Amino acid sequence: MMLLYAQPLSRIVRLTISDIITGDNQQIQLRIGDPPSPVPEPFAALPREHIATRGNMHTAANPNRGWLFPGRCAGQPPRPEVLGRAIRAMGMPTVLGRTAALRQLVLQAPAPVVAGMLGFHIKHTARVHTQAGGTWNRYALGEHQ
Repeated sequence: MMLLYAQPLSRIVRLTISDIITGDNQQIQLRIGDPPSPVPEPFAALPREHIATRGNMHTAANPNRGWLFPGRCAGQPPRPEVLGRAIRAMGMPTVLGRTAALRQLVLQAPAPVVAGMLGFHIKHTARVHTQAGGTWNRYALGEHQ
């Protein structure tokens, strides 16, 4: 989620299993903005597998909790720092990886579109877009029917 959708760890730890949407055609979507973002193959299998094998679910406080990443404290998700340490231990950069992902996304689509789908403020994605040298500066906001 961090490398595909440039999501900060503070948002990732707050996701619930209801934020993973499975459509009629088994297409997985992630509710991080409006509309929900599709999860491309081969990554679509990862959320399904993770939900089925989530850790910390055998404690008395967590079985009925809907956190996508249950924490060690009763009914709470993990702290972002804890998830960050686990990600860095696997050899993935957290801040640099997230920054690179957002830059790539705003170069592929207009900043307002990226902002809406990923739950970012338009000014933030526009600034990242400008810093990345993008060319979508004449995109008109709003509905285009």
